[in-house]
Amino acid sequence: MEDNGIKSIRYPVEADKKLTKLALRLGRTKKLLFMQMIDYFYKSKKDPKDLNDEMLKNQMLNGVNRIIGFFRTQEEEWLRPILANSAKLLQIAENGNKYLDSLKLYADEDVKKTNDILQRLGTLDKAISKTQLYHEEKAQLKARFKKLLDYYITQRETLGWPVSAAKKEELQNHVRRSLENL
Repeated sequence: MEDNGIKSIRYPVEADKKLTKLALRLGRTKKLLFMQMIDYFYKSKKDPKDLNDEMLKNQMLNGVNRIIGFFRTQEEEWLRPILANSAKLLQIAENGNKYLDSLKLYADEDVKKTNDILQRLGTLDKAISKTQLYHEEKAQLKARFKKLLDYYITQRETLGWPVSAAKKEELQNHVRRSLENL
């Protein structure tokens, strides 16, 4: 037999069945698939017994590193400005609370002053009502006294006291003026 650079390997029938299924599934010949497997293991320097694929591990680590990098980027771009802004917002809220507290004090003082003014207005209203009542009573008293005086004058006239008419008139006018000045 002539050596054309082709070698043969003996392997069990079960391994041949697996190789055949794999070749059919990938659409290659068994010989081509076998050569590609050898190239793969030669280039990657992997041991076929090792089920832990180093590339898969590296890809997983790269994926995790990318995710961590993404989170760090998000932290730099979003979280830190939000935290800085939240500190500013807290300061603004605190200042707003101080302002509202001062407004509350002012409003409380205003309520006290308003209540005081309302109380004084109530007192003033009562005083005005009393004064008006006194004026009305005074006017009624004057009217009754005037009736009484007129009655006195008419009765004195009918009795006919011997006094001159001028003196009578002067007496009447004096009494009427005195009555008006009450």
